[in-house]
Amino acid sequence: MLCKVQDAHHVSIERLAQIYGVSPQTIRRDVNGMCEAGVLRRVHGGVEAPRADNLGYGTRRTLNAPGKRRIAARFAAQVEPGLSLAVSIGTTPEFAVQALHDKTDLTVMTNNLNIALFACEREGWAVHVPGGMVRPGDRDVLGSQVEAFFARYQVDIGLFGVAGVDADGTLLDFAEGEMAARMAILGHCRRSVLLLDGSKFGRAAHVRGGHISDVDEVICDVAPPAPLAEDIVARGVRITIAGEVA
Repeated sequence: MLCKVQDAHHVSIERLAQIYGVSPQTIRRDVNGMCEAGVLRRVHGGVEAPRADNLGYGTRRTLNAPGKRRIAARFAAQVEPGLSLAVSIGTTPEFAVQALHDKTDLTVMTNNLNIALFACEREGWAVHVPGGMVRPGDRDVLGSQVEAFFARYQVDIGLFGVAGVDADGTLLDFAEGEMAARMAILGHCRRSVLLLDGSKFGRAAHVRGGHISDVDEVICDVAPPAPLAEDIVARGVRITIAGEVA
């Protein structure tokens, strides 16, 4: 179905039902799952391929990689053996998990296959992943089953990044499934850590979900804009900047 939509750019539910010889109700059920997973995007009367609002995963991995490594190292210094972590999608969380390579006896719950595959190679680590459709390129799983997956656990540390942070501190993502998975992690952890490289402040993305003050700690490679930093600290959130506490 994805190839048909990509070729035509926009396809109605009725046309998809004709192509596959099934009822519109069947197509709607399949479309609902694919839209929830971020593979398709719903528009009036049908579906289209998701907009290329975000950079490719490989490109994002190299974007500000030194800053992300500093963030990852600072996070890793806080992690003791035996802890459980719920980890969201994103390149900075991936850097952070890789920085835990010398830790032992960790339990990792994640909906990103890049993170899961790395964790599987660590001796003594336990790795849990949700089922569902894998999103091409990013190699992650989104959808209501992912939210239910994270809700089954109460982990020591919830670790996540975001696509952007608005000027008022609102957290932003590019897909509803990304935001929903992140919020599920936030709601089922004893301590929450948000990882932000400097490019995320003021970066535009269209799905709102949560506020920067909802977390226990923000780890950055650069200081947040002054008004936002003052607001965060006033709300009791810890800001850690590349190894030093602000």
